[in-house]
Amino acid sequence: MAPPDTRTATVAGVTVDTRHWIGGARVASASRATFTDRSPIDGAPLAEIARGGPGEARAAVVAARNAFPGWAATPPAERARLLHAVADGVEARIEDLAIVETTDNGALLASHRRGVMPRVAHNLRYFADRLLALGHDDFDTRGHTNHVSWDPAGPAVLITPWNAPLMLASWKIAPALAAGSTVVLKPAEWTPLTASLFADIAHEAGLPPGVFNVVQGYGDEVGAPLTGDPDVRRISFTGSVPTARRIAEAAAAHLVPCSFELGGKSPLLVLADADLELAADLAVEQYDNAGQVCLAGTRILVEESVRDAFLGHFLDRVTKLTQGDPRDEATDIGPNIHPRHIERVDGFVRRALEAGAKAVTGGGRNTALGGNYYLPTLLTDVAQDSEIVQEEVFGPVLTLQTFPDGDDDEAVRLANGTRFGLAATLATGDRERARRITARLVAGTVWVNCFFVRDLSAPFGGSRQSGVGREGGDWSFDFYCDLKNTVTAPVGSPLVERGRERGEGREARHG
Repeated sequence: MAPPDTRTATVAGVTVDTRHWIGGARVASASRATFTDRSPIDGAPLAEIARGGPGEARAAVVAARNAFPGWAATPPAERARLLHAVADGVEARIEDLAIVETTDNGALLASHRRGVMPRVAHNLRYFADRLLALGHDDFDTRGHTNHVSWDPAGPAVLITPWNAPLMLASWKIAPALAAGSTVVLKPAEWTPLTASLFADIAHEAGLPPGVFNVVQGYGDEVGAPLTGDPDVRRISFTGSVPTARRIAEAAAAHLVPCSFELGGKSPLLVLADADLELAADLAVEQYDNAGQVCLAGTRILVEESVRDAFLGHFLDRVTKLTQGDPRDEATDIGPNIHPRHIERVDGFVRRALEAGAKAVTGGGRNTALGGNYYLPTLLTDVAQDSEIVQEEVFGPVLTLQTFPDGDDDEAVRLANGTRFGLAATLATGDRERARRITARLVAGTVWVNCFFVRDLSAPFGGSRQSGVGREGGDWSFDFYCDLKNTVTAPVGSPLVERGRERGEGREARHG
């Protein structure tokens, strides 16, 4: 017997519609199939979510395709106004969005209230404003005028991860809509709830039907049909390298441009001349969101002479961290996302320990809390070619290696010694040395004596297997648009005059 057609759920006192949002209306799956969404905090079921398939994927793309001409023709000032209206709606519901997302993905409620959800509104406002400033000065070629314009590309499929569901989605939604493209969003199946709330907010703000759509479900059931649809003109994906490969294969059939923000295994270099207290603060910050941050500097590389001093500062800070319910203001580290994921994290650590690594702190599950809680872990005695150093764990697990004093070549070799290149962090008191080292680091973003400072005007993305393309600023518009250069001959040029003469001759013959 098919499960009941569940339409809404109440999550932390907030009503969330569990159906898809397609063409400006709520749509249940044709099969009436659902999947269960559970909270990582305690494993409790939160909702039965409509489980999409090829039919829902196709319907959403058709809705986006049909809405595209009207949205593309909407004047930029009106598109910007509507994005600001959506941002107003987000700000009016920050508390609802924050508590629902914390319940759904386990990240700290305080962070969602104060930083993450306000950033969603900021992302929308930034790209709305950037749209109105978008432009390139006309330039001359032998008296001819070149004019560059950004033409909306068409329906865009956006596939987003579970570690910061709505904020990461808004990094894609805002520029896509500002550019005049229409959107089909597929949120991660482990965290679908705030995408549904966002659909309500966008509708209430006045986005036309079909401009923004949400389809829920599993990657192989609904994601694959979306990425293989011939009417899709852009695909943006944040997630794993293997999934990106499958998406690229599907997109290749129709030559659809893709933007990928993928895994990371970023280094955090601590030089002997660094402020070691600052360095320790930066290192402990890598446990943010239970280590489920793609940019995290999980490989700590320390100059040998300051290893012990750095480690002392670091452990002093780790012992003061509070792990527990993310809804509690006193909590510093919450749970990992899912039982399957925490088993993966623990597997990495167990194999590293069996291979000879030592756990200076942590090294296993938090047995006092149970469930999805994993202790903040630091492993030493790890080899550069070991799995724990080379592969993304995506949990609260850091490794520590050293390099000889003054040996910048070895520091750079270790830092660049993985297949990834998403980010890097450097702690040093020597600006000139910082300049020399950062110039040699393979990374899309490098932070010096800071971490996770991101301006939306800056390019964001990864090198090597950490991604393809860049988001942010005009780079986002370059992706969600087709750039056009229009070349116009000057008035009075010989070709123009000959054309005018031929036209006058035709008029005389047919007069």
